[in-house]
Amino acid sequence: MLHGTLGRMEETTRVLVGYATANGSTAGVAERIATGLRGAGREVDCRPVGPDLAPDRYDAVVLGSAVHDMAWLPPAVDFVHRMSSTVPTWFFSVGGVQPAGPLTRRLAAGEVARVERGFPPEFRNREHRLFAGVVRMAGLALWGRLFWRLIGGRDGDHRDWPAIDAWARDIGTDLAGRGDRQERAPS
Repeated sequence: MLHGTLGRMEETTRVLVGYATANGSTAGVAERIATGLRGAGREVDCRPVGPDLAPDRYDAVVLGSAVHDMAWLPPAVDFVHRMSSTVPTWFFSVGGVQPAGPLTRRLAAGEVARVERGFPPEFRNREHRLFAGVVRMAGLALWGRLFWRLIGGRDGDHRDWPAIDAWARDIGTDLAGRGDRQERAPS
């Protein structure tokens, strides 16, 4: 979108905050990130990814997925394969583990590395964050409940809204630093 001001033309960066969610937790994180970017003056679309969503319509992408069995959901992986690696891109994963202690930090690093193995090897993102989501013990298989209890996990909403808000601010700052409001010569 172009805005004219006293002989100058400024271009606003169109940002997609796309997501793949299983039970809604990831959608909530995506909406929170989109709200933060809108507050920073960005034009933002927040929507689930699928075959009908064209990644080339955007100047920057923030893409997230729920993590199941240490992998992103198929719609998000498919979307990464359709994206251009020249577009500034940030990834976020939503899982049960909040990387707070040494064990969970190691688990989180391993989870992010395993998720990224599903991406094209030449694809470079600016950053990949792992956020805790909502865990409902009743929805986990027996081995999942046992593992979750072993690492000290509890049932409930574990999303860290201040950390999510801070990350959205960081992305907004990074976009502003990239010169997304470039001067254009008058026609």
